[in-house]
Amino acid sequence: MVNPGSMEVAIHNRVKTDKRDALKIATLNRAGRLKGIRVPTPQQEQQRLLTRTRQQLVEDRSAIKNKIRMKCHQMGLIDSDDPREMSHKFVSQMLSRTPSPEFTLVIEAYWQVWKSIETQIKKIEQKLNEQAQNDPNETIYRSAPGIGPLSDRILSNELGDLTQFSNERQLFSYTGLTPSEFSSGDSIRKGHITRQGNKRVRYILNQAAWRAIKKDRERTRVF
Repeated sequence: MVNPGSMEVAIHNRVKTDKRDALKIATLNRAGRLKGIRVPTPQQEQQRLLTRTRQQLVEDRSAIKNKIRMKCHQMGLIDSDDPREMSHKFVSQMLSRTPSPEFTLVIEAYWQVWKSIETQIKKIEQKLNEQAQNDPNETIYRSAPGIGPLSDRILSNELGDLTQFSNERQLFSYTGLTPSEFSSGDSIRKGHITRQGNKRVRYILNQAAWRAIKKDRERTRVF
């Protein structure tokens, strides 16, 4: 199996048919210019389902919080730059100053969705704790500086035991943390990271690095 996004495409080629696609794949394969990708096992997909769904629920919760804040600002209850954290206590305070029954109904509807999402997040986190107890990679990932229980679950589910990578270069490429390069002749110019890889792993590694630096300032020489 190959990644469709990594296949060569001719410039201005706006005709796409099954016949042309099959010919292109056969031609590139004969020339040795196709690179296969690893397909996770069904068990690995099920394990990833927990961490990925949790992340989606967290994003949904943030969206609900922003909607509540927007409604409160719309009704003049808070300023646009109000620094207070969106919490259950904050929502309760806003409802005590409600300007209308309609406002109360809307905010309470959002609030109930928020509470429901949090309940589901806790259920998933309990399952992740059980998953960690049966994972042989748990102690390995947790031994790394800046890696906590949740970060450990994400890295373990996404990377496994790292046997899918033949060397460090493949691992770095998979994370998208390698620098881009625009070089020609004697001119060598390095750019920002490519970001071509697993964004979940890249985010966790970035956050773990910042946490590790806060605990040990000597690591700034490395990071």
